[in-house]
Amino acid sequence: MLNLSVMNPFATSYKQDTADDILVTEILKGNKNDVLQIPIAGMKKMYKLIYLLLVLNLSFSCVEKKSSEEEISKSEFINSSKADTLKFSSGIRAIFQDSKGNYWIGSHQEGVCLFDGKSFEYFTTNEGLSDNQISSIQEDKNGTIWFGTSNGVSSYDGESIMNQAQIVNSDAQNEWQKTDNDLWFNAGTKEGVYRYDGKKLNYLAFPNPKAIASGNVYSVTSISEGSNDMVWFATYAGVFGYNGNQFTVINDETLGLTEESGKLHVRSILEDSQGRLWIGSNGIGVLLKDSSTTVNFSENNNLINPISLRNGDQSQEGTLEHVFAIEEDSDANIWFGDRDTGAWKFDGKTVINYAIDDKLSTPMVWTIYNDKENNLLFGMAGGGVYKFNGKSFDKRF
Repeated sequence: MLNLSVMNPFATSYKQDTADDILVTEILKGNKNDVLQIPIAGMKKMYKLIYLLLVLNLSFSCVEKKSSEEEISKSEFINSSKADTLKFSSGIRAIFQDSKGNYWIGSHQEGVCLFDGKSFEYFTTNEGLSDNQISSIQEDKNGTIWFGTSNGVSSYDGESIMNQAQIVNSDAQNEWQKTDNDLWFNAGTKEGVYRYDGKKLNYLAFPNPKAIASGNVYSVTSISEGSNDMVWFATYAGVFGYNGNQFTVINDETLGLTEESGKLHVRSILEDSQGRLWIGSNGIGVLLKDSSTTVNFSENNNLINPISLRNGDQSQEGTLEHVFAIEEDSDANIWFGDRDTGAWKFDGKTVINYAIDDKLSTPMVWTIYNDKENNLLFGMAGGGVYKFNGKSFDKRF
């Protein structure tokens, strides 16, 4: 007789009672009186059953592990678009505060992000943006957020990004019109503009732009809403003003600019609260149009270097020659953002230069924005958003 026993409460022992019969004896819970005897005829079936149960248990374990890993991966992908800090490094090109108080920040190459007061949520071409270079951000009357990019227009309704298909008018000049609810966007390298009228996005070409020998084109670089229903479109080669009925054109020819005086290469524009038009050029500084007179503001304030070539070359400290941003604050001061010399403020009498952050890789100011609380925010080409505190600058984002 062969006896095999394992000393634990759940032991299984084999007992051979006769030469013809083998019994499997299972002692349950340590009680030797509780004995389960299984005849030899059921042994093979029992082994197969045990094997099958082991295989199924292992399979379910693997499936559960794989499913768990997939859930973790999916969760990480969803949360990867959110962060506690602004992580843009390519430069800040647009800032906007929506009707809910949220801030939207557009970058040079990394898409746009939403700051809700707690965290930053990022949107790129992976989420549906037409391009990762953001030139403007606006909100329509329904609360939808709109993004002008270097390759089309996108919108966000609070749930998803949608790229807007534009309608190209065959006779664009006759399609020009204007309403109070219009949204205007740059049209990339095209010599015209996109207009959203609340229903559709139309492409409108500028009326017969004159060819420019210097290579400048009439592609939009900046837009400013003005008084008397005027909207101003800054382009590299000049400015178009449209009031719903007619156009006002400002270019090298109308201003009498020559190679010696330096020609327009417009990067920014603003009509201020007094109706004055400020034009920021990359090379010849700031031009000021007041009524029918246009003067070179930078030159009149000795802010152009006497030996400057008045083009895109690097400028010296203390000059205002390459102006990429213009804004008016709540005290009616006019602010300029220069490519090489940082921020400037004109209080109506004097012009003051400010260094925003010496640790930045470049002093270039790409955009200036006055928010709903009258905080003046500066978007830097070196990354980050700074707030003017009345004397100096604090990093906001």
